[in-house]
Amino acid sequence: MQNSNSFKSGTQSHAISVSELNRQARTLLERSFLTIQVEGEISNFVRPSSGHWYFTLKDDKAQVRCAMFKNRNQVLSKQPKQGDKVIVRAKVSLYEGRGDYQLICDFLEPAGSGQLQVAFEELKNKLLKEGLFDRKQKQALPEHPKHIGIVTSPTGAAVHDILTVLKRRFPGLPVTIYPTAVQGEDAPQQICKAIILAEAHQVCDVLVVGRGGGSLEDLQAFNNEQVARTLFDCEIPTISAVGHEVDVVITDFIADIRAATPSAAAELVSPDQQELQLRLNQLSLRLKRQQKQQLFTAKQQLSNLQSRLRHPGQILKEQAQRLDHVELKLNNQIRRILAQKQIKYQQLEGRLKAQSPEQLLLRREEQLQALYQRLKQACQSSLKSQQLKLSSLASQLQTVSPLATLERGYSITKDSDKKVIQSASDVVSGQKIEVHLHKGQLHCSVDEVITEH
Repeated sequence: MQNSNSFKSGTQSHAISVSELNRQARTLLERSFLTIQVEGEISNFVRPSSGHWYFTLKDDKAQVRCAMFKNRNQVLSKQPKQGDKVIVRAKVSLYEGRGDYQLICDFLEPAGSGQLQVAFEELKNKLLKEGLFDRKQKQALPEHPKHIGIVTSPTGAAVHDILTVLKRRFPGLPVTIYPTAVQGEDAPQQICKAIILAEAHQVCDVLVVGRGGGSLEDLQAFNNEQVARTLFDCEIPTISAVGHEVDVVITDFIADIRAATPSAAAELVSPDQQELQLRLNQLSLRLKRQQKQQLFTAKQQLSNLQSRLRHPGQILKEQAQRLDHVELKLNNQIRRILAQKQIKYQQLEGRLKAQSPEQLLLRREEQLQALYQRLKQACQSSLKSQQLKLSSLASQLQTVSPLATLERGYSITKDSDKKVIQSASDVVSGQKIEVHLHKGQLHCSVDEVITEH
């Protein structure tokens, strides 16, 4: 009992969910297989409102579910049907919701078309090397074709589309249909005969060769080497208009122009009636406007010529008036010149007078007089300044002069040798001395000498 519980506990701890299992299985499948091609028969084909395709691909022993999403299947020219044998290009995957192993397809083609594609590429390379695709070999389409030839099936959708477009765009354009089969074993030979017949008639100036859409097998007549060479040798400018825009055949490279569809070819070769009518109306209006403008210009020129054609008397009067005007202008000019000469003469006369010796002496005398006055004033000013300075110095000297001391009652005493006596000890009793006063001198004799102790 304990062992059983232990087993359950261990199992639960390592278990994964179903969704995780499917996710890991899908990842393993997608990583293990690169893009592959698988051939089989279609069954159980369904197309829901989403636009995706779901079907089963089977052989006599097994089957596998397939899915082709809208963004991939919408590029195919037609939808497959129950029982078609096809080759799909797909990636191996797994639908996790149901755990169903399936193929996710990104391309689908009828079985056997692979060999047709190889043959197409071989013929294309062969003709390319021979120069049949060279742009220098191409002819230009006529700007306004006079007659159109169509090489196609008289009962197919292509001729109906072409005629419908031509009727809408330019219903008066002549068209000749060269009927031929466009698929089957006899189609290439018939197409070649139709091209040669159109060239022999010499009525068409452009030739449309084509058919409606179809599978790669359906379009093989236009991948035929004989058809390609016959189209290349055709002297009429040609347009290849085969199938839908995604369909590419050998004649698209050989023809002078490739049209995406038969309707597009009709658009290329036919002028637009409404556009031409509009252009014609515009040209008509331009012509009328130019005529009116020319007439208006001619009337203006005539009016100008009439206004210039005047009476001789009027011309003479105008000439006389012009002469008077010239005379007045000449007189004014003469007066102006004389006035200018007079002013210049006066200027020269003034300059001459200014340079005469008499005027020069007068100016020099005036300058000398001015300099004399300036020198006189300078001398007086200098003398006055020196007098003031002397007076100041005399005053300063007077302040420290001995004479000034004498004026205040002092005297100067000298001995017989004129030496100033500064102390009583310098003299002796009975010595003759001189006493200088403020006014006058005294000659004295010393009676007694008293010195200070």
